[in-house]
Amino acid sequence: MISDHADDLPPLAPNSAEPLYRQIYERFRNAIAEGTLKPGDRIPSARALAKEMGVARGTIEVAYSLLGAEGYIQTRGQAGTIVTPDLQPQPPAPASAPLVDAADDDHGWQRPARILPFQMGLPALDAFPRKLWARLGARQLRSLQAPDLSYPPANGLASLRTAVAAYLQVARGIHCQPAQVFITSGYNYSMQLITQALLEPGDRVWVEDPGYPPTRALLAQARLQAVAVPVDADGLIVSEGIARAGQARAAVVTPAHQSPLSMSLSLPRRQALLEWAERQQAWIVEDDYDGEYRYVSRPLPALKSLDTQGRVLYAGSFSKVLFPGMRLAYLVVPDAQVPRFDRISRLLSGGAPGFTQAILSAFITEGHFGRHIQRMRRLYSERRDATAAGLSAALGASMHIEPQPGGMHLVARMDGKLSDRSLAARMLEQGMYAHPLSRWSSLPNPPSGLLLSFTNIASQEQAHELGLQIRALM
Repeated sequence: MISDHADDLPPLAPNSAEPLYRQIYERFRNAIAEGTLKPGDRIPSARALAKEMGVARGTIEVAYSLLGAEGYIQTRGQAGTIVTPDLQPQPPAPASAPLVDAADDDHGWQRPARILPFQMGLPALDAFPRKLWARLGARQLRSLQAPDLSYPPANGLASLRTAVAAYLQVARGIHCQPAQVFITSGYNYSMQLITQALLEPGDRVWVEDPGYPPTRALLAQARLQAVAVPVDADGLIVSEGIARAGQARAAVVTPAHQSPLSMSLSLPRRQALLEWAERQQAWIVEDDYDGEYRYVSRPLPALKSLDTQGRVLYAGSFSKVLFPGMRLAYLVVPDAQVPRFDRISRLLSGGAPGFTQAILSAFITEGHFGRHIQRMRRLYSERRDATAAGLSAALGASMHIEPQPGGMHLVARMDGKLSDRSLAARMLEQGMYAHPLSRWSSLPNPPSGLLLSFTNIASQEQAHELGLQIRALM
């Protein structure tokens, strides 16, 4: 039976600055906390509630997704959605303590079930060589032996570690041995390895502001103190980091393309950062999430290539350059730290499936990876220009489109009077996906804008049509 109490939810406030999905989320959360909805109660389907409340079904689905991610509700297939059994409801937080939004936690970021226009973090999936990948997979299956069915090495297959080390030496200027390469299941696991191996609870860590929100969440979960350091046209302001927390134990930076503003860390800043790390015996985590894609010049050498004192840990990912479904990334650690990371990786056992690693190893060593990067660089350059032109023509003076020199997204600057968070929520209701720039900053009055990926925008005409839809929502 569907709980009768679901009909008693307070009405929505359409004129509120708070997005509708957030209002729905809070109404369910409060009803559960107050006991109006009890563990095991069935709640209405997204379709039924959308009809009853007069909102888009996508709005309800976003609210339900957030409730599910936080453990309040469970989906039981054809049996419907229920309040989690045995849930121990907690009283709602006071109004003065705002809830952490899903966008501040990588595990809770709303990832639509289908690819939406402007969706961040996705490469051009239509251009991935699926048939080639399938052939390599079939070949691996045919050659499968009994030992291949056992647990893969905790630090990654030897063949893939060797292939990654060779690629990094040629493409990113990083001289490392395969033993320094650790294959992981993604950025989150790479960061977990680092915090477990090198840092202690209470340590202070520099993070860029604005910067990748999940990094702050991951540091908080490890009981580390994130210190927001501003950026300018030359990247992280190292002198400001020293002024705010000169004794910090680490810094997490995105030198190739600052996330999300895409400027590159200048050479003087790189040298200053390395000098600080050497002087303080601190660590630098270089998150090179899309350094392969630069459109105004050749890709810049990695910060790790300048590291002569073994202070930089280089984190890369195949999610952006190939496809995120494979859940494969890598971490290059200083040679002196290899034994420590070996111990931690065996303890955590968070590696990726050996079969997928074997396919990727063949993909790299046979030259397909390098050719794919070259094709994507040309394609993204075209889609970047087309998307910027289409959006600029549609949005006019209401938004200023900033084509970045590299990376996989554009920044659309907004008038300070407009709420980027509300606009992003309205876009989601209309089948478009954008990240509000303000969520990437810890400043009290952050700049307003939208982060819009161009990788899956096929033409200038498509971008123009989407831009007109955005303008109608403003």
